Amino acid sequence: MILDTNALSAFVDGEVGVGQILRRQARAAIPVIVLGEFRYGIAQSRHRSDYEDWLASQLPGFDVLAVTEETAVAYAALRVALKRSGRPIPANDAWIAALALQHRLPVLSRDEHFDAVPGLERAGW
Repeated sequence: MILDTNALSAFVDGEVGVGQILRRQARAAIPVIVLGEFRYGIAQSRHRSDYEDWLASQLPGFDVLAVTEETAVAYAALRVALKRSGRPIPANDAWIAALALQHRLPVLSRDEHFDAVPGLERAGW
């Protein structure tokens, strides 16, 4: 399962539903895009040190998914398809979706716009 930024933030903040879902997964992954968004958010947080400590201790338990040339091809095709369908999604979420499709993993997110991505499974909490 791939976490989007909101799911990662909810997990870090102790959201029980996210923790329950992740405990049932064989694989939990964080796209490098999500890691960048999360680090950007904590850089501005008054709890920065706590979040950085959590990240340092917990990140090794996740797979961090990097963007590759294969991801870029999937991303471009996905953005074109969604634009043509009249249902574009934010660019960073398109990268997350492309990685999820590439790795054949569902996305843990509350953002329903992921439902517009053909072949992508979204789990909410």
